[in-house]
Amino acid sequence: MKLFTRKRVAIAAAVIVVGGAAAAWLAPKGEPKLPPSKYRSTAVDMGAIKQTVTATGTINPVALVNVGSQVSGTVVELNADFNDRVTKGQVLLKLDPTIFNAQIRQAEASRASSMANLKLAEANYHRNQQLVTQNFVSSTVLDQSKREMDVARANVQLAQAQLDRARADLNNSVIRSPIDGVIIKRTIDLGQTVAASFNTPNLFQIARDLTKMQIDTSVSEADVGPLKDGLPARFVVDAYPDREFHATMRQFRLAANVVQNVVTYNVVLDVDNKDEMLKPGMTAQVRLVVANRPNVMRIPTTALRFTLPEEELEKQRKKDKEKGKVQQVALSPASTPDDDLAFRSASETARMFKVYRLDAQNQPQPVDIRVGLSNFRYTEVLSGGLKVGDQVVTRALAQTKEGL
Repeated sequence: MKLFTRKRVAIAAAVIVVGGAAAAWLAPKGEPKLPPSKYRSTAVDMGAIKQTVTATGTINPVALVNVGSQVSGTVVELNADFNDRVTKGQVLLKLDPTIFNAQIRQAEASRASSMANLKLAEANYHRNQQLVTQNFVSSTVLDQSKREMDVARANVQLAQAQLDRARADLNNSVIRSPIDGVIIKRTIDLGQTVAASFNTPNLFQIARDLTKMQIDTSVSEADVGPLKDGLPARFVVDAYPDREFHATMRQFRLAANVVQNVVTYNVVLDVDNKDEMLKPGMTAQVRLVVANRPNVMRIPTTALRFTLPEEELEKQRKKDKEKGKVQQVALSPASTPDDDLAFRSASETARMFKVYRLDAQNQPQPVDIRVGLSNFRYTEVLSGGLKVGDQVVTRALAQTKEGL
């Protein structure tokens, strides 16, 4: 009985061993591991691309009026201060009227004297007319009296002009607001003397409406090609770093600004400032959207700047020679490492580049493509040997000596 049991155990053990060996032999072989890639890659995908132009500008009121004085004098009344809202015609300040009143009285006296002289000259002229008809005086005397009468009339007109000027100076000594708006700057104080000799002094600066602002920006000449009125824009200011504001391009000014051989143009954008969060003088970092593609095939822009190391290029040349294909591996001039493809004009959307795609063995293979829109992150692929899902090389990974 014991012998029979031992035989059964031996047979079972043999079956297990044979079965395990058969299972191991019949099991599918695992795929060989691919060598680790020496490059960092990103898959080609579909997505949106926006091409933008960046600029830095200053936020200003749409209408900004400098209020000055045409006459000199001492400020005796000051009725407006910073941030005050004023209406058109409102009195802002008054100058001392003493001198102006004295000039008016002097001009009035001069006009009265001139009018008295005119009456005397007219009387002499009419008297000489009668004497000439009676042959008591010659016509020369009549002509001379007529000239004196004309001179007296001219003196009356001169005196009247001086009086009008004196009255105008008195009126100008009262400074009034030319528009409805907000005073954003005041450069005068009570008791200060205003001197209007050669240049008109600026006493106040008034913004017409702070709910409507504009951004004056300077755009490089390389980026002005696709700009046009009505383009949407976004901007941020340091005062509100977590908020993005919207603007619209209103005007491209043709006058170029040249500073140290750098040419820029002034671009004006309209900003809606209903809540008056934006203040005059703030610095705005602006991004103008010049083109937008919602669903295109795209690759990382860094893939356009990648090129194989010289030793890898040499290996590739040797392989081509062994295959009987002599290929000249050259870099595109636009794919040098120091080139920045962030902002290109729309006229350059048909360009050829060479990128590298990883094959089944994780080896980079050159592929010629034609690109369209481009920004810092993505570049549109118009045509070429790429398809969605391909891995394109963006940069080489650092390798240790033991790993080479």
